[in-house]
Amino acid sequence: MEGLKRWVKGYNRRRRYSPVGVAFHWVVAALVLFQLWWGWRTGRLPVGPDKLDAYQLHSAVGLVILVIMLLRTAWRTMMAPGPINDADAPGWQSVIAHLTHYMFYVALILLPISGWAMVSATAAEQPLRFGGVLPWPMLPFHELSLPTRWAIEMWAERIHFALVVMLVLAIPAHVGAALWHHFHYKHDVLEGMLPGVTELEEDVRKALMHKKKRRRSRLA
Repeated sequence: MEGLKRWVKGYNRRRRYSPVGVAFHWVVAALVLFQLWWGWRTGRLPVGPDKLDAYQLHSAVGLVILVIMLLRTAWRTMMAPGPINDADAPGWQSVIAHLTHYMFYVALILLPISGWAMVSATAAEQPLRFGGVLPWPMLPFHELSLPTRWAIEMWAERIHFALVVMLVLAIPAHVGAALWHHFHYKHDVLEGMLPGVTELEEDVRKALMHKKKRRRSRLA
C-alpha cells in the first residue's frame, strides 16, 4: 500500500495524475458521452422490444459507471488526492474548478442510482445486469404499495432528468475551461490529465531495473 502511494506521489510531484486516475477519468468520460447519446436515442424509439432492449443496455452501462465512480472516489480519497497544479491557485477560478469537480462526482453517482431506483420501483420484472453480464439486485421496493412505488419512480425520473440537463450544460463548460486554461493561460491542468504512455513505460522500466538489482544483491 505504501509503495503504491509513493508511486502516485511520484506523478503528483510532476503535477500529473497517476495512470489509474487518468484511466478513470477518460473511461468515465467516454461512457457518459455514450449514455447521453444512447439515452436521447432510446427516448425516441417507438414502444416495443427495441426500446426495451435499448433501456436495458442503458441500465447496464449506467451500473458500470456507478461502480467505476465508487472505485474512483475510493481511489481519490484513500490513495491519490491528486496533484497540486495551476488550477489550485487562489481565486474565483479555482473555487469554480473545485466545485465543478465535486458536482461531477455527485452527478455521476446519483444518475445511475436514480435510474436504478426507477427500474426497481415500477419495472422490477426487467432484469438488471452489470455491463449486460452480471446479475444486479433490485432496490427493496417490492413490498411498498403501488402508489408509493409510482411516487418513487416519478421523483427518481425528475432527479435523473435534472442531472442529465446539468451534465449537458457542465460538460461543454468543463471542456472549454480546460482548453482556455491550456491555450490562453498556458496552465498545466490539461497536461496533467492526458495519458502519459511514455512516463508509464519509464516507471515500469525503473521498477524492473530496481527488481533486478534487488535480485542480484540477494544472490551476491
